[in-house]
Parts: sequence; structure tokens; C-alpha cells
Amino acid sequence: MNKALRPSSRQTRRAFLDRTFAAAAAAVIAGPFVRSARAVAPSFKLLETKVISNQPELYHGWPTLTRRRDGELWLVWSGGREEHVCPFGQVVAMTSRDNGATWTWPRVLLDGAIDDRDAGVLETAKGTLLVTTFTSLAYAPILEAAVKAGKWPTERLARWQAAHGRLDAEARTKELGQWMLRSTDSGKTWSPRYDCIVNSPHGPTQLRDGRLLYAGKELWTSGRVGVCECADDGQTWRWLAEIPTRKGDAAKDYHELYAIEAKDGTILVQIRNHNKVNSGETLQCESTDGGKTWSEPHSIGVWGLPSHLLRLRDGRLLMTYGHRRAPLGNQARLSEDNGRTWSEAMILSGDGVSGDLGYPSTVQIDDGSLVTVWYESMKGRPKAVLRQARWSLA
Repeated sequence: MNKALRPSSRQTRRAFLDRTFAAAAAAVIAGPFVRSARAVAPSFKLLETKVISNQPELYHGWPTLTRRRDGELWLVWSGGREEHVCPFGQVVAMTSRDNGATWTWPRVLLDGAIDDRDAGVLETAKGTLLVTTFTSLAYAPILEAAVKAGKWPTERLARWQAAHGRLDAEARTKELGQWMLRSTDSGKTWSPRYDCIVNSPHGPTQLRDGRLLYAGKELWTSGRVGVCECADDGQTWRWLAEIPTRKGDAAKDYHELYAIEAKDGTILVQIRNHNKVNSGETLQCESTDGGKTWSEPHSIGVWGLPSHLLRLRDGRLLMTYGHRRAPLGNQARLSEDNGRTWSEAMILSGDGVSGDLGYPSTVQIDDGSLVTVWYESMKGRPKAVLRQARWSLA
């Protein structure tokens, strides 16, 4: 077996996360934001839930939703897929001009020679669209095992081998990375992909001082966890700061970060945690100096991940996240104190049939209501779909 194809921690990040999603430990570690008594779950009304993907023969994974200033919704995800791990992933997008009532037909933005996964999207203050993804060879050990076992249908094996054979082993390894696409014409045309140092599922965030901040993990090389910044509308990125590791934790078990700036200027980053303490929880850290230094990650008492963060028009913060134990589905929580405390959970969906779901992200539309999109494997459907909820807070 070629070394480039060996299953390793570098090449099987998502497979590792999915295999090791565990129950949370009992301990709660307090940080500089001390968690006090939790507020009750806010009152909310679920207005509509529906499937919005229209290619049932394809597996849809790990979407991100954003709302442009003109009201247009952009949704990106990893499409073109046969299953959760395969060599066919593409970065795919569709748009809505009516707050998610209807969506355009999917459009492929990027189709690399290996698996393109997790798509994030952001509109910058200048109106530029930035889309993020990362590439993976996690499918390679699966293909090798299938060849040895000789049990796959001939057509399926031929498809995988044909996709895998687009590059030789050395070129496939060089394809591994974290990438960004950029459009300055409302998504009509896109730049070639370029390196953005780190990756996380939902991409970067815009700060009020004009900078872009990308909290994530440097994949396939150093594995460091931290934040990068950009001062030229997404064109070039530089490393800004590493996020410290909580005592007893390993940075390799921090994954899938997301950042938001609260109304008081505090920047929050939430982290998917797979360390033994608080395993399966979302951890949080904070910066009060624009991202230059960070508090030690700490528990906020939320089991479920990864999270997406949104600052509502009234200044409150909303986190949405997948919940892969009963009730299987997606949940949301509110903070009215800039992320110091979070409410009890609002259950947006609780009818899941497996843990193959989540990665919700949320936007607020003109009437103040909310639109959340996630992916989910549903009973009676051959492949994972994109599912959307429209809901409102009391």
C-alpha cells in the first residue's frame, strides 16, 4: 500500500470524528466567562420544516447558509456525493430570493480531483462572496478494503477506482488542503481556489473594524488551532493567534471552530471537543483584544456540535448545533449577555433516525424570523438531504 494512501489522522479527520462521537463527561470546567444558572428555553414557534434538496440520488452534506444585504440567501454544501465518505464530493450552491420558499437548481462551484467537503459561505462588508472547503483522502482506505474484500458491485467499484485514478498517489497527496473561493460579481464568476491557512465548516466571520476573522484548524500539516485574519476583503490571510489548550486537553481533539463578535466587542469562538473531559460538548473561548489573545476553552454546558453563531438584530447571540442523541436532531440556544450564559435548548428538530445529521446554520430575515438549514439522513430517503426550518422567537 502506497504511504500516501495509508489511513492516518491527517487524512481521516471526518471519519475519526464520526467514529469517536461520545457521551459527555460529567465534569464542567469554568473559564473566564463563569457559567451561572441557565435561563429557561425561550419561547419560539416552528413555522415550517421541509426538505429543500431536489437530487434524491445524491448525498448532501455539511451546509452553510448566509443572507446577503439585498436579502438573497446563499446555501453551499458538499454535493455530488455517493455517501458520507466517497471520492466524489463537490462544492455546490443554490440561492433563494424569497427567504427560502423556493430555491434555484444546484450549481457546482468547485469539483476537485479528490473529495471536496464541508462548504462555508460569507458575504463581506464590500459585497464579496467567500466560499470555503477542504479536501480529503478519507475514502482511500475504504476503497483499498473494498478491493481486497471483493464484495462490492462491479459498477460501484469501477466508479470509485475511476475517480481515484484521476491523479497518481503523489498528486493526490498534494491536493490535500483548506481552500477558499472568491466572487466579486454576486456569484456569477469565481476565482480559482486558494489556500486560507485553516478550515472550519462554516467559514470566516466579519468584524466591525473591517477585518475578516477565520477560526479553524490547520489541516494536514501542523494541526494547530487558532485564528487567521484578513484585511483585504478575503484575498490574503495571515496567522493571528493560537487558541490555548485547556489543561489536560490535546489540541488535536479540538475541531470545527466558529467565531462571532458580540455587541460589546468580545469575540467568541466555539469548538467541537473530543477530549475526554466534556467529550461531545461545545467548548467556548473569548478574546477582548480583537483576536490577538484568547482565554482557555471552557465548557458552557452544551452537549452537541458543531455550532454556528449568529448575532441577531437586537444584539442577542444565537447558537445552533446538531444533537446526535435523543432527541436526535438540531437545537438552538440564546445568549442575552454576549455569550456569558446560554439558555436551555430550543428543539428545532427531534425526529432524526440516526446521528448522520446536523451542521445547522441560521440567518435572520426581514420580518425578524429565522431560517435554519442542516443536512440529515431521513427514513424513506435513499441519501442524506438538506432540510430547512423557518421559525420565530417570541
